[in-house]
Amino acid sequence: MLSGITMGQYIPGDSLLHRLDPRTKVIGVLAAAASILAASNWQGFVLAALLTITALLLSKLSLRILLGSLKSLWILLAFTFLIQVFFTPGVVVAELGPLKISQEGIAAGSEIFLRLAMLIMTAFLLTLTTPPIKLTAGLEYMISPLKRLGVPAHELAMMMTLALRFIPTLLQEAEVVIKAQRSRGAGFTTGSPAKWAKSLLPLFVPLFAGALRRADDMAVAMEARCYRGGANRTRMRALELNTTDFVVLGVTLAVLAAAVTLKNI
Repeated sequence: MLSGITMGQYIPGDSLLHRLDPRTKVIGVLAAAASILAASNWQGFVLAALLTITALLLSKLSLRILLGSLKSLWILLAFTFLIQVFFTPGVVVAELGPLKISQEGIAAGSEIFLRLAMLIMTAFLLTLTTPPIKLTAGLEYMISPLKRLGVPAHELAMMMTLALRFIPTLLQEAEVVIKAQRSRGAGFTTGSPAKWAKSLLPLFVPLFAGALRRADDMAVAMEARCYRGGANRTRMRALELNTTDFVVLGVTLAVLAAAVTLKNI
């Protein structure tokens, strides 16, 4: 049921994306997402799509892993597509009872579907190609200027990274609980919606209990190692931007500028 989902996982590799500085990838993902959202015509959409496809190819990740990033959100994508197809007015091409499918609805649904899919895959490339430790360091460097305002930069970066890190762990635990409940005769997809929702209680209770227990164990482990956040901490390997990082940043920002420019034409 949940096997194959790659959300939040790091996939080791030696591709161009794997070697980039984490700050470059964070800024690149933000610029790519802005380009996808800013695209309002086919020219801007093609630019954003080319940037996304290029990033996917440069990551050298298998198609199974890339599609696995969409597996957990296929219901959202399908629901968004169907809403546009059935409720966008226009030239009717087919009817399903009271629901009417229009040409404009198909076009709008396809556009939103592809836009969301590109946003999801672009965002997941950040965690798929960046080790959690480097991602924490990159985020901390980026928000460290806010320390002057009293913002705990290191703690915020650590919390965001831990949240991403434990998504796959929680999915694996959910898979184990689902299999255990099914072996006892539980059904999660049968009956009325009320019965279906009630059947999820045996899944959520042990899942949340396990998450709280794991969080408590991690807190105890960090305290036992005298962890004190970012106070007087140094890093064995300092982050440094190289020529490749500047080229990637230049390309992504240029695509963003072009998408915004084409939007105003």
